[in-house]
Amino acid sequence: MNFWNWSLVAATFAALLTIAWVCHKYVNSVADFLTARRGAGRYLIAVASGESALGVVSMIASLESSYISGYAVGPFWGRITSMVMIVLSLTGYCIYRFRETRAMTMGQFLEIRYNRTFRIYAAILQSIAGVVNYAIIPAVGARAFIYYCDLPFQLNIGGWQINTFILVMAIILSFALLIIMLGGQIANMMADCLQGILSYPLYMLIAFFLLYSFSFQEDIFPALADRAPGQSMLNPFDTKNLRTFNLFFTFVGLVSAFLNRMSWSGAQGYNVSAINAHEQKMAGVLGIWRSGFALMMFVLLGVVIYTVFHSPKYVSQANRISDVLISKVSHDVFKSDYKKLVKNDFPSGSIKQKEETAYRSLQKIDAKKGQTFKTVYNQMRSIVTIKNMLPTWLVGVFCVMMLCLMVSTDTTCIHSWGSVIVQDIILPLKKVPFPPAVHLWLLRISMFFVAAFAFVFSIFFSQFDYITMFFAITSAIWLGGAGPCIVFGLYWKRGNTCGAFAALTSGTILAVGGFLLQGLWVAKVYPGLVRINAVPFIKAVIEGISGPFEPYIVWRVTPDAFPLNSQEIYFVAMLVSTLLYIVVSLVTARGKVHNMDKLLNRGKYRKEGVELKKQEWTARGILNTLVGIDSDYTRGDRFLAWFVFYYAIVWGFSSWLFAVIWNLISPWTIAGWGNWFYLFNYIIPLGIGLVSTFWFFGGGLRDMRRFFKFLKETESDTSDDGRVDNKSE
Repeated sequence: MNFWNWSLVAATFAALLTIAWVCHKYVNSVADFLTARRGAGRYLIAVASGESALGVVSMIASLESSYISGYAVGPFWGRITSMVMIVLSLTGYCIYRFRETRAMTMGQFLEIRYNRTFRIYAAILQSIAGVVNYAIIPAVGARAFIYYCDLPFQLNIGGWQINTFILVMAIILSFALLIIMLGGQIANMMADCLQGILSYPLYMLIAFFLLYSFSFQEDIFPALADRAPGQSMLNPFDTKNLRTFNLFFTFVGLVSAFLNRMSWSGAQGYNVSAINAHEQKMAGVLGIWRSGFALMMFVLLGVVIYTVFHSPKYVSQANRISDVLISKVSHDVFKSDYKKLVKNDFPSGSIKQKEETAYRSLQKIDAKKGQTFKTVYNQMRSIVTIKNMLPTWLVGVFCVMMLCLMVSTDTTCIHSWGSVIVQDIILPLKKVPFPPAVHLWLLRISMFFVAAFAFVFSIFFSQFDYITMFFAITSAIWLGGAGPCIVFGLYWKRGNTCGAFAALTSGTILAVGGFLLQGLWVAKVYPGLVRINAVPFIKAVIEGISGPFEPYIVWRVTPDAFPLNSQEIYFVAMLVSTLLYIVVSLVTARGKVHNMDKLLNRGKYRKEGVELKKQEWTARGILNTLVGIDSDYTRGDRFLAWFVFYYAIVWGFSSWLFAVIWNLISPWTIAGWGNWFYLFNYIIPLGIGLVSTFWFFGGGLRDMRRFFKFLKETESDTSDDGRVDNKSE
């Protein structure tokens, strides 16, 4: 990092602070702070929410999992989930109805749909899951920044030795907090949109550099193709030996797409910021296209990193990076140089052998720190490799992109989880409303608490698992049982409070129980089973359950690890909670049904907009319903919806089905799958990226201008604070 690179970073900080300060004067009510006065357009929401959803931690988690399992499972079998998500976006599944309720937070909806006690109970579980889930994000981001910028782990400032990790994390969190404190969701959304607009050309530059520097046929394909049978990086029909990120992992994602739609409130401000339900829905449709070059860049980075570490052409570069990594991670985790710790030079042999030797050597010194060394090594492999392969003029560009991704994720998560604590735990307990000024300061204090908890948690918590798996098990505390409460609450009039309590409680118990069993299995649980001679029985039961589903679900009772991984625990929690919601609701309903018109502000309860006209039961009407077209759609909206449908469903599904049928009849060679990968991860994304970069750049700027005009022309509603005065029938 030279002077000009650091100047780019400083300029980015200054631009974000400026826009936050400009937004500050428009925050006069709770609705302004939490929902941006419900005045955002589709492009503003699509660009801003897309930027906040990416994040440095998402990039590292994606690169970490793809390095292990490759691109056969996710990009191919995962296309089913992608197509389902597109249909859900087109139809406005859950999003449209939730916006119709005019709820400010998910907790407010839960009180309207069930009761105040359930709102508070759900919010406690949701906030615990959300805050703990978020708490490692600042740590991963700060560590990535240090490794990328090659900063020392200790800084001497005025004679004081300062931990760089703590300092960087404190600066980034303070900066994110300042944006939120100044302008709430208005500043958060505008800053995220600005970062998204700035990032689009950066993604394009990095993608073009990777395309130019690494040949797919000569460099990347040979490395991807050289894998053991059953663990292919390219052939989706040859992945049966993958254990962690396998086909079942993808299946759970598909189930969760249906069941937990809108359940996670990590970006809930964006679910309620649109000017109306139609704009909210169209933002979701546009979201399909917004990340053209970003997603392409992630894939290119993944395959290039794997190639550098597995191609004979880059063996010297890979060894150099590996030695740097071993040294840096040793200093990071053990506070000492690797050579001094093991009293030997860096290990030799292949990259895999070097990594395993270093891990085993350090584990003998300290087993806990040794596991942390392995986790941090796997995470930072991608960051150090990226730094080594980028030219000087791109180093600063990538650093600015990382900064934007870190800040956007932090601001959104802090705003979301801080608002849940106040709006859904403290507010329902208050019999009279807070004065607006007091309410706003409570929100700011709560958000400070979220950031402070993440700061302290990140300092003391040692990571032992993949990022994706940590997210799966912590989010399952809430998501394990939340989905049925929300989805059935929006669509099923017979669902009731008893069913909701049963679902949420069971999901939480199973998730927390699984989390504890994972942590205590080696030290406590398995030895205890041995003492009471229960291992043969437990082994027969657990392995017998997974037997019919092997090799995709493989449960083995061993002393080394709990039989179920985090994703499998999450699936069991979802399954049990859904069944309990339905059964308990039916048993306790006693003929009572919920007033869905009042919940959704329809019919005589409508408060805004024009009543939607029901589609006629004709072939055209059925097709329009499938694509999500209703009477709110303009001609341009219809064109966009049909374009998305034909591209994603007609072309996407038919091409996928074509490949499946062909391979069932006559399997392709690995070269054939290489051509498939090249087409769907190089050629098509390149076209989409070129169009979407300019499309959303212009659309985002236009909506930012319109939003500022809206703020100037409308007044704040101080009565709209998230309270529920009249319960639904």
